[in-house]
Amino acid sequence: MPEQDRGTDRAGRRRKRFLTPQQKYEVFLQLVRQETTIAEAADQAGVDRTTVMKLRTVAKQGALDALAASRPGVRNNGVDPELAAAKAEIERLGNALKEMGVRLMLLEGKGRWD
Repeated sequence: MPEQDRGTDRAGRRRKRFLTPQQKYEVFLQLVRQETTIAEAADQAGVDRTTVMKLRTVAKQGALDALAASRPGVRNNGVDPELAAAKAEIERLGNALKEMGVRLMLLEGKGRWD
């Protein structure tokens, strides 16, 4: 393939380039930090300027939607990992205590408490 044909389709247009989510995030961060312009970011990523503008709009709207959905002190999934771990520990200790009670009763006999 000749050098001038690389990166173009049969009609001579630029081939589509798909960015990974990580690459999109990096481009978005560069724009937010004002490290680069839209044109520079598009050239670096090898995409069209409108793609970078759309990426910026989608990322901003996604962040706003996520912030609007979050509420202080309320968890979306309803499961607190620390609470679940504490309940599991309580269950484990309760079972161990029951087992120890049964062993003690078998060893010392029931007659002692009569």
